[in-house]
Amino acid sequence: MGALKLELGLPQSIDGLTVDPQPDWTFDSLFIELSSIEKKLDTSPIFPVPFTKIRSRELSIMKDIRRSPRTFAMHISDDEIEDVGSDGDGEAREQFLVRGRRFACDELYISDSDDSGDESALETQYHLMDKVGLVEGPLLELTHEYQISITEEIRNQIVALETDLMSENEKFTSALARVERHTEAKRDIDRKLDMHYQRKIAEALDNHLTAIQRVHEHRSQIEERRIRDDAAFEESKRKEKALQEEKLRQEKIRAEAEARLEAEKKRAEEAKAAALEAERRAAKEAAERVATENLRRASAAVVPLKEADGLQTGSGSNIMQKATSAGNVFKGAARALELEERRLQIYNEVAAHKKALGLDSNKDYRSRGMQVARQIRTISGSKENVRAKTDELIKIFIDSPWPQTISVAMFAEKVVALCINPTKSIFAYGHVIALVTAQVPIAMDLLLAELNRVCIFTVPKYINNSESVFDTEETYKKAIGFQEEDGKIESKDRYLERMVSYMKLYGALVQTQAGGVQNLHGLEEGWAWLARFLNALPANLYTGIALHTFLEMAGFALYRKYKSQFKKLLNIISRDFLNALKERGGEDTKINKVITNIQNYIESNQCREEPEGWRLESSLLSKSIAP
Repeated sequence: MGALKLELGLPQSIDGLTVDPQPDWTFDSLFIELSSIEKKLDTSPIFPVPFTKIRSRELSIMKDIRRSPRTFAMHISDDEIEDVGSDGDGEAREQFLVRGRRFACDELYISDSDDSGDESALETQYHLMDKVGLVEGPLLELTHEYQISITEEIRNQIVALETDLMSENEKFTSALARVERHTEAKRDIDRKLDMHYQRKIAEALDNHLTAIQRVHEHRSQIEERRIRDDAAFEESKRKEKALQEEKLRQEKIRAEAEARLEAEKKRAEEAKAAALEAERRAAKEAAERVATENLRRASAAVVPLKEADGLQTGSGSNIMQKATSAGNVFKGAARALELEERRLQIYNEVAAHKKALGLDSNKDYRSRGMQVARQIRTISGSKENVRAKTDELIKIFIDSPWPQTISVAMFAEKVVALCINPTKSIFAYGHVIALVTAQVPIAMDLLLAELNRVCIFTVPKYINNSESVFDTEETYKKAIGFQEEDGKIESKDRYLERMVSYMKLYGALVQTQAGGVQNLHGLEEGWAWLARFLNALPANLYTGIALHTFLEMAGFALYRKYKSQFKKLLNIISRDFLNALKERGGEDTKINKVITNIQNYIESNQCREEPEGWRLESSLLSKSIAP
């Protein structure tokens, strides 16, 4: 298509103004041109004054339209169409329509009187449109459309805001209702929890009051039992006292009856007394010969004694510093050997007296021995039992038809024999011995003599195996305490079991602190035994087992009394005795076991732990627990 020239259907020049439209003008160029035309028209005398505009054109509200410009088409007049060549109708229409450039209105002035119904304004507007309708028409149409779209958009936004506001109000109302329901539910839960806690507090208070009432009832029952037991005990003492008075009265009557026969029996008794005196002198001479022989052997060697932290006393006294040995065969502290010799002498005198009376074949003597053994076997770890057994044994000593020392020697023999397999706590044996010997002091010497006779470690003493003294191994074993069973020497295990039992009895005895009486061989003697043992005895299997057994039984009481001094002795044992024992041990499993036991005792501080059965049970407690 060729170029098309656009021409207006108006004169080309009006009042000296030339109309020359340019299809490629922009809206800004058009606006500038229109402004210049207005100024010219204002100065022209052709147009009357009413056409003068009150305010200038302002198109600021059309900025959005500039950003999105609309297109418009310029048409050619009908006269122009007829001059076009005879091409087809479609080609002619395409040539008649020329696409113009897009433009936007920067500002659009709308008069306040547009919405009013003033006819003069409408006439003026129509007059202006008639005069300048070619330019202002599209602008007014665009302005009107823009106002409509803005109004519609504002109305839509208002509707949307009202809808949102109603939705928010509904949500707020719903949320407020949920909060109120949640608050009410929480109040219900709090009320339920409060009632539950109050119920629990009431139940706990009721249980507490019930428990207190039960405790008071239990205590009152215990008190009533104690009162009944004390009354029964007082009644038994009263009956026993009456029985003794009756017995004394009968004895007095019997003595009066026997006094009449005294003259007749005087000669027989004098002869019998002379015989007894002769036998006593013979026994004493035999004991002196044994002592002389022991002293003769002891003169060959002296065993040094160490001062164990000032624990062995009498350094300035006349204590013998010799061991009863020939060529260092006997090992022991001199004071311990002297005490053993004195106890052995007393024991031999009583044995000689018993033999002179011929009591070994006496049925009555054997019957009383069975009574003593029965009382010892039934000793248990309760205070009431210990007190009852002590009274029964003292009663047997008083009622004995023989001298009291013979009955006491019988008691010592039975206690030592039955301690190997005691039926009850070995600590109860110690309490009975302490109570009996407090009333009959000679019983302690006889008991210790019997213990020293059957177990040399209770002295403490040890005998080395010397070929110059002992011809055979059996002779040596008999010397250290092995017994014969069916004509054969007992095994080492059996011997060690008996030694452990004897040492348990000795350890239980020295640590016993019976209430109301003084133990004649108490903790001081146990402390002296431990010092003499460490000073004089060698470290081997026998002495190791004896030491460990003694510590198990008496270590707790010794620690309670001597505290740090006893800990020092344990350190000496750990440092000296165990090291010497390890040198002897080697591959000997028994010695290694003893080393482990003593080491565990020291390292685990077992001396601070109360041994089982150490504390006697109260009879009232046992009765209250019984159904």
